[in-house]
Amino acid sequence: MARRLVLVMGLTAATILSAGLATAQTAAAPSVAQSPAVQDQNRPVDAAPPVSSPLQPLLDFREGDIKFNLGELMSNLRDTRHEGWVLAAYPDPKTSRPLIGAGFSLDVPAREHPQTDPLNPNLFIEPSSEQLWQAAGLAPARLQTVLDQYDEDLAKWKKRNFQRKVRTRALAPELTEDEATQLLRISAIQAIHNAHAYCRGFDDMTAYQQMALSQLVFQMGVNLEEFTHFLGAINNDPAYRDASLVPGETETDAQHWKNVQSMLIQSDWARRYSGRAIAVIAMFDSDYENDPLAAERKVRAQVHPYHHRRRAATLKTASVHKKSSAHRTHQS
Repeated sequence: MARRLVLVMGLTAATILSAGLATAQTAAAPSVAQSPAVQDQNRPVDAAPPVSSPLQPLLDFREGDIKFNLGELMSNLRDTRHEGWVLAAYPDPKTSRPLIGAGFSLDVPAREHPQTDPLNPNLFIEPSSEQLWQAAGLAPARLQTVLDQYDEDLAKWKKRNFQRKVRTRALAPELTEDEATQLLRISAIQAIHNAHAYCRGFDDMTAYQQMALSQLVFQMGVNLEEFTHFLGAINNDPAYRDASLVPGETETDAQHWKNVQSMLIQSDWARRYSGRAIAVIAMFDSDYENDPLAAERKVRAQVHPYHHRRRAATLKTASVHKKSSAHRTHQS
């Protein structure tokens, strides 16, 4: 029954996505002034070439191009251990910029993201929030209304009160469940597309490895470019091979993916967002499908999360001991 529901949601989402992109393409078509040739009905006139949308590769997405289930990825992203699910605009915990649904950014401009890997023919797509919003079948004017309301609420409540309202589910919905799902779907497809551009061997990955990389792209966007060691390892560049290998030794598949995991485990991201990181990093394990819990346990044992309060208390205690020791030394 659950599988049938996911399939129905996928078909419905695809229909809405296609309609939204078609609308966006029509709106983007430039006006063409009539020439004398057009006015002269006796002359044959070549038809204008169709206008190509920059989002066309996302429109052309087929679930058969990936090994995992898109609905499962979307369900993971909605989980509170990852992005969560809020049907009103809310502040990003770090930047305070507006998000909605499963962390969909509402005010990102279109940007250039050049492909710097000469061995990867896949190109990045980095559309604006407005372009993705329209591709999901939502009206541009409505996006501006949501942004205006967000700015007003942030000024009134400030960031801390705003986040408290999110936690207590006190915000009035600004999108329906279906609308937020369409936004999540198009942004998840963009993440999958860009995952191909980050990894030359994406098609050779297991289903869970593909899903893990797609989640990383969804969560980090262009910031994933900064994970040079991870990207080097996942693309099997010699400079980022496991340092423990003897020169000339052939790296096994299990060793390769253990090395890829290690590059993420050592990152600041893994320590700062340990719950999310453990779940994602574990999926790169070549044996994840057979025992997901064992894969997560292995990663959890290696991730050392930040404990800001504990660290502050430790520093305070150390300071007290230091003063006390100095006082005793002075007395003696």
